[in-house]
Amino acid sequence: MNGVMMSGNVREIRAAVLGKPIAHSLSPVLHRAAYEELGLTDWSYDRFEVDEAALPGFFADLGPQWAGLSVTMPLKRAVIPLLDEITETAASVEAVNTVVFTEDGRRVGDNTDIPGMVAALREHGIEQVDSAAVLGAGATASSALAALARICTGEVVVYVRSEARAAEMRQWGERLDMDVRTADWADAAEALRAPLVVATTPAGATDALSSLVPERPATLFDVLYDPWPTALAARWSAYGGAVVSGLDLLVHQAVLQVEQMTGRTPAPVGAMRKAGEQALAAR
Repeated sequence: MNGVMMSGNVREIRAAVLGKPIAHSLSPVLHRAAYEELGLTDWSYDRFEVDEAALPGFFADLGPQWAGLSVTMPLKRAVIPLLDEITETAASVEAVNTVVFTEDGRRVGDNTDIPGMVAALREHGIEQVDSAAVLGAGATASSALAALARICTGEVVVYVRSEARAAEMRQWGERLDMDVRTADWADAAEALRAPLVVATTPAGATDALSSLVPERPATLFDVLYDPWPTALAARWSAYGGAVVSGLDLLVHQAVLQVEQMTGRTPAPVGAMRKAGEQALAAR
């Protein structure tokens, strides 16, 4: 529990999401829904467009009313030098998406994307798989590998567009003590036959694969949520495959953030998901 909650002389307790661009972020919707459900009337949650150059100045201006921050692109690595400590989970992928200000004023960084992925899969009945495929090799792909390290007992194949990205993914595999193999993006159709496919690519990148979905697909975890469904997710569902969405991930990583920042458990998953669904429907 953070010190702000416990001090009676601070009227407003603040949290926010930082990144650039940030206007699209659903984090305020999810966190505010949690505060309302938990009766935290003195808590507020905002969004601030901040890039790497402005980040140190933003941190320097933070007062004692701040309880925590959500951090999104392009700040997940840039924030690390500004922190006093990061968790093993964050260190495993050198990326922080959550900062909590502790009772003694320390800034602790964590990564809730990784356990959030695991929780989203578990919610859909995926506790363990014997192999998996990852589409893409960006920052989200490294978090996906870290999540798969917890549930995959066999080989993970990462489909990439360049040898440089392939080498990076193999390095992450070694670091996470995983059996990671890389393959060319031209062969990405092969990924669709894996027991679990994790798509970590930007909008539109997997659209061409939608016509190649096998007749009886297993499980697709597509980290996108807007626009939704993606062409790949729509075809996957039409063929009867299980689909885990980016909103599932967003909700579960936010649940963990709310619990860390407020000290209240469990966070209201249902209320947060409903708020996210309503916000997306209104766009």
